[in-house]
Amino acid sequence: MTTRSTTRATTRAGISRRTLLASGAALSAVVPLCGILSRPASAAEFSYKMATGQDPTHPVNIRAQEALNRIREATGGRLDIALFPANQLGSDTDLLGQVRNGGVEFFNLSASILATLTPVTGIVNTGFAFADYDTVWKAMDGELGTHIRAQIAKSGLITASRIWDNGFRHISSSTREIRTPDDLKGFKIRVPPAPMLTSLFKALEAGPTPINFNELYSALQTKVVEGQENPLAIIATAKLYEVQKTISLTGHVWDGYWILGNRRAWEKLPADLRAVVEKELDRSAFEQRADIAGLSNSLQQDLSGKGITFLKADADAFRANLRKTSFYGDWKTKYGEEAWGLLEKSVGKLA
Repeated sequence: MTTRSTTRATTRAGISRRTLLASGAALSAVVPLCGILSRPASAAEFSYKMATGQDPTHPVNIRAQEALNRIREATGGRLDIALFPANQLGSDTDLLGQVRNGGVEFFNLSASILATLTPVTGIVNTGFAFADYDTVWKAMDGELGTHIRAQIAKSGLITASRIWDNGFRHISSSTREIRTPDDLKGFKIRVPPAPMLTSLFKALEAGPTPINFNELYSALQTKVVEGQENPLAIIATAKLYEVQKTISLTGHVWDGYWILGNRRAWEKLPADLRAVVEKELDRSAFEQRADIAGLSNSLQQDLSGKGITFLKADADAFRANLRKTSFYGDWKTKYGEEAWGLLEKSVGKLA
């Protein structure tokens, strides 16, 4: 990390760790690193907390726990970071406040929600911008990612240098089949409290309703909303298939998780401990990316077996529909020429 740059209770875990990682992106063994000091783990100089919003079986938490284990081992127990998954310490919006004021020292947050604090982070959620992962990592490990981290730093938070993968988002429904833009008109869809996603579905004439993730299952169950949109891994681990009938493979938005850190807590750590944290979080970022990329086929098979019907969506038709509106132009104005130029440098002309 640099000072320059940077979901639901465990009872809903559902799909097993083995199922989630059956894509072939097998978990690497946790190899103990040489301790920096021989101090026992029980004598931690620094005891920190990391919060996440994902269920324990999600690759985010599996890989985060591996990183925290390696950090404890490599620092000889000087730094002990405890993991609190599944919004145990509060909703995503609550935890964003906590990581800013020091209630938790580390927190992973999707770019879509971080945009409520640092607007430019939402540029990665631009509707139908990213066609594939090659394009995503070209942007996020390159100039666009560097630019975004610099803006996050201005809010007083620090970030890991590598963004983690939340995957491409798809639309699920309990009431209608979504294949074309016309199918979305008037559709009551839950979105996270994220400006870009709200704007996207308004432009497509749906009825987006911001709801925190820890309230999503009940909102679907009670038909407060007809559907929602999330990556397949989230739909699986949160057992949303129990209250939905179809998933349309729209891939309308890519989203990632930034590992955020409280600046004061980070600056208390000696340089050698910071270096270990940076190294191990970035290692787990690459491993978690591979996990998510490999999950698509296995999760489709698993979810089909649980009664979900998968539908193909016409991404070109959705993109063409958006170009008839002011959607791309409005967001270009909001983000500014520099950030928008860096996005289009990776994905091609949008507006």
